[in-house]
Amino acid sequence: MWGVTRNPWNTAFTPGGSSGGSAAALAAGTTTLASGSDIAGSTRVPAAFTGTVGFKAPYGRIPGVPPLSADYYRGDGPLARTVEDCRTFTNVLTGPDPRDHTSLRPKLTLPAEYEPPAGTRIALCINLGDYPVAAEIEANTRATAYALADAGATVEEIELPWTYAEIRQAVGAHFTQIFGAIITEIARDHRDELMPYTVAFADQMARAQHETTFLEGLRIETRMQRQLAEAMAPYDALICPTTAIPGLPAEYDQLGPEDGEVLGRVETATMTVPFNISNRCPVLAIPSGQTKSGLPTGIQIVGHTYDDATVFRVGKAIEQVRPWSYTAINLGR
Repeated sequence: MWGVTRNPWNTAFTPGGSSGGSAAALAAGTTTLASGSDIAGSTRVPAAFTGTVGFKAPYGRIPGVPPLSADYYRGDGPLARTVEDCRTFTNVLTGPDPRDHTSLRPKLTLPAEYEPPAGTRIALCINLGDYPVAAEIEANTRATAYALADAGATVEEIELPWTYAEIRQAVGAHFTQIFGAIITEIARDHRDELMPYTVAFADQMARAQHETTFLEGLRIETRMQRQLAEAMAPYDALICPTTAIPGLPAEYDQLGPEDGEVLGRVETATMTVPFNISNRCPVLAIPSGQTKSGLPTGIQIVGHTYDDATVFRVGKAIEQVRPWSYTAINLGR
C-alpha cells in the first residue's frame, strides 16, 4: 500500500523484514529505537542487512500481543544502533504483563557493566549445518571471532548436524498451524490485493498442511534443540552468521513468485529460524562488517536458555574489540 521499503545503504536492496521500515529508519538516522516481533528473524535479519542491532528475546521475556503471543517461535524484542541502546530498551520492555500469560516473572534487568571477554568460551559455527554462506559473510564472521580470541576469549569452531531440508519441514509444520494460517485466511478474502510473494507464501502453507504433521514437526524441533544444547554445553555462547548473503533485491517480483521460488531464496538466505525453533535461547544480532560493495553484514550471538546477560556481554565486547564503522573495513583478520 505504501510502496517498497529500501535499504539506506543501497536502495536497490531490501532492509529485510518484517521490521524493515524500523531498521531502515535506524540506519538512516531518523529514529533511535524500534521494536519488532521475531518469529523467523524479524528483528535479526533487518539488523544484519542495515548494520544495526536486534535482539530476539527468549520466549516469554518480553510480553506480546495475543493470539500470536502464544506462538512459541515468537520472541519480541528491540532494535537499535548500538548494543547499549538495545540493552537499555530491553530493560524497558521486559517483565510480566497480565495481557500475555506467557510473560515471565520476575522481571529481568540486564546490568549496565560487564566483565571483559577474557576467559569466555565461544563456539563458532559458520554454516549451521548446510546453509550456503557467501565468502564475504564467512570472512567477516571469522574476523569477529578472531577479534574476541585476541581479547582473551577461547574460540573453537564446531559443526551442527542440521539440514535446511529438516528445518524447512519443521517450520512448515509449525507455520501452517499459526502464522501461516493467518496469512492463508487473509489471502482467501484479499488475494488480489496481496503481493505475489505473499500469495506464494499462502499457497506454500496450504500445501505444507499435507506434507508434515504438527507432531512430526515437534519431533524435528526437539531433536534440533537437543543437538544445539549438546553442542553448546562446553561454551558460554555460540556465534554464527545472521544471513547467508549480504542482501536481497528490494523488488521481490524480480525473483519470480512461481512455485515458491521467492520463498526458497529468502529462506536459504536467512539463518535465523533455527533459533526460533530453539526459542528459549536469547539471540543478539550485531554488525560484523561490510562487503566490498558496502553492504553491512551481521552475526548472531546465541546464548543458553534464558541467559540474556551473556549475549549482551559478548555483544558489548565485540563492539569494543571490533568497533562498528560506517566506512568500509578490510575483510579478514
